[in-house]
Amino acid sequence: MRSLLRDYLQRQGFRVDVGDGSAALDRFRATYGDPDLIVLDLMLPGEDGLSICRRLRATSRVPVLMLTAKGEDIDRIVGLEMGADDYLPKPFNPRELVARIRAILRRAEPPPVTHRRLAIGDLVVDLDARSATRAHGPVELTSAEFDLLECFVTRPGRVLSREQLMDWTRGRRAEPLDRTIDVQVSRLRKKIENGGDPLIKTMRNAGYLLAVPTKEL
Repeated sequence: MRSLLRDYLQRQGFRVDVGDGSAALDRFRATYGDPDLIVLDLMLPGEDGLSICRRLRATSRVPVLMLTAKGEDIDRIVGLEMGADDYLPKPFNPRELVARIRAILRRAEPPPVTHRRLAIGDLVVDLDARSATRAHGPVELTSAEFDLLECFVTRPGRVLSREQLMDWTRGRRAEPLDRTIDVQVSRLRKKIENGGDPLIKTMRNAGYLLAVPTKEL
């Protein structure tokens, strides 16, 4: 499947490098730096995809699209908890893979510089640099986590449903029992909340909302 996907993606205009496990990724990064996106299969010989994703997230914010076995909900949930930006269950149509890749790359693209900065308490969110900082330094967010944060800070006090958040951050509808948004909101909370009153509140059977006002800087 690896060579078939490589050939298909190359025909779609992508520059593709393939390899097995973290050693191949380390060699690529040493030569070229971080790729624009990583398509990571959970089922790899040797070190599994979850372990690779965990190690990658310790040093990089490069977007990760995980390929998972169809019906393996626990793999998808753990993959998202490890920092994957999205997942695609196998078997899949290669055209859907290309659509997912392009959607993730569009979201990760920096917008034109307009210096839009918002403060939520002591958290400063730079929408153009796609970064968040506190007095002690940067808050490391994945591309998917920042997409969620942007949804909240640009709509403070408004209840946002899981369906809306999935559409705005993934460009697709949620599948039945899809917990992508719940898992990534949980990860985002751990990174931006500092032990005081929650910034993002869960609204039972409705979704989530940013519970504090924002201030333009």
